[in-house]
Order: sequence, then structure tokens, then C-alpha cells
Amino acid sequence: MKWWLALVALPLGAHVMSMSTGEATVSGKRVDYILRIPYYEVEPIRNPEKSLLEHITFSGGRLQDHKCFRDGDSYVCAAEYLFSRPVETLDVTCTLYAVTVPNHVHSLHVTRNGKEDRAFFDYTFTTATLRFRPPSPWETAVQRMMQGALRGVAGPFQLLFLITLAMAARSRRELIFVIGAYVAGLLIAVTLGWRPPERFAECAAALGVAYLAVEILFVPQGGMRWWIGAVLGLFQGLYLALFTGSETPLFVTGAAIASVLICASAGLLTVRWAPRWAASVPLAASLFWFFTLLRR
Repeated sequence: MKWWLALVALPLGAHVMSMSTGEATVSGKRVDYILRIPYYEVEPIRNPEKSLLEHITFSGGRLQDHKCFRDGDSYVCAAEYLFSRPVETLDVTCTLYAVTVPNHVHSLHVTRNGKEDRAFFDYTFTTATLRFRPPSPWETAVQRMMQGALRGVAGPFQLLFLITLAMAARSRRELIFVIGAYVAGLLIAVTLGWRPPERFAECAAALGVAYLAVEILFVPQGGMRWWIGAVLGLFQGLYLALFTGSETPLFVTGAAIASVLICASAGLLTVRWAPRWAASVPLAASLFWFFTLLRR
């Protein structure tokens, strides 16, 4: 058995999910911004007070003053930006993933005269325009479904998650049942309204992938794998719940469609071509992720 392939997956396990939050308040020509990020994400960064604020910019704004400090388990940067004219719309560019980890997500909430807007940034979405007006239903639907689709499949962890699920199917018929159970579990999770701690959602998903990989490797004739697909869907739903808001159905619909397409495509290949021992790769990676999370 070519166990050396499992080692390839280990570097992927440095982080499963990385997230920071931002609050911006617009007052005429001034924007007050507060960035909050887990301190362990900042420790490897050289000169974080400068580096972090260089990777989130407000178009047309000039950094007037800033202060960064540790606040318990978080690192906080408070900054003030001045504009040449009153801010009507706010164009934001965020590339924090470049100084943290590739799958870093930044959630930005902005208020202006009692109106608010929100945006999520990662390596797939680096720019956004916050308009402080209610978007049209069509704009909302397209935006949230696209965000859900990319969040559901973006990143090495999400892809590994779906490929492992596809590997569990031993026939096209079983692939249909596994995918259906996965989608059902996903929908159940996000409709529960439970927002679990980030580490819990990550650990649960990592253990779910590990269990499925063990099932593939050592119980090749095991039955009813569809229920494992439902459990993995539940774990994935808990992860997606961290990003959902008032447009939860749209977000989840986009994530479900993208996940089904990736899983079905991978399943059609693995059912025919993938050897059973290939499950050692997701097994090694998921266990490495899990123990990395425990050391945080």
C-alpha cells in the first residue's frame, strides 16, 4: 500500500478554518473600523499592527490614526479613515488571507445613519461595495447563492470532505443515496438555528471524515453508508451555519448545488477508478486536522 501518499495531505492540515470580524461605522467623511482576530492567528505574522491594516483598504480613504493591542484571546486593531467627501458607498478590498492562511474569512459589518450592510471576504471574494440600501430580491438571491456555493466547496478541507463522501459510494445507485442523505443532513443542520463554536464544528467535521475513511478502508462491505453521508451533511451544515444570516435558504441552496455537482463528478470517477487504499489520504489529513485543532 502506498502510504507515502497520505503524507501529501498533511501540509493541508495547518488550519481548517480561519476567521476574523470587522465593524465599521461611517460618520460623514470618517470611517471608524475595528478588526478583531484570534491571537493565535497573529503570532506568526511579522509586525501585525502594520501588516493587517495593509491588507484591508477602503477606497478613497486615508488612514488617519490606528492602534492595535491584545485583548484576551483576540488581537484588536482600531483605525480611523478620512475621506475627501461624505461616504455614500464604501468600496472595500480585503486580502487578509495573504498574511494569515489561504482559507481565511473576514466578516465585515458596516453601519451608516442607522442603515447597515455586510460582506464576507476570502481568497475568492476580495472586493465588495457596501451601498447602505436594501438590495433588490434578485441581487440578494444571486449574491447569497454564489457566496454559499463558494463557501460550500472552496478550500482544501471542503474539497476533501466532498471527495471522501464520493469515495464511500461503491456504485452509481449508492452514490445517489449518499448524496441525497448528505443534502438532507445539511438542510437539517442549518434549519436548527444552532450556531456552534467554531472549533466544535471543525473538530466534528474532521472526525466525520476520518470515520468515513476508516469505513472505506477496513469495512469495504459495510452497508447503509448513506447514513454516514447524512452525518457528514450535518457537520457541514454546522460549518455553514457560521456564515448564514437572514438569507439562509439562499446561501444553503447555493452550497448544496455546488456540493452536489462536485460530489457527483468525483463519485463518477472514484466508483470506477479509485482504489480502496486511496482513502488513507483523507484519513491521515482529517486526523492531522483534528489533533491540530486540539492544540490551538
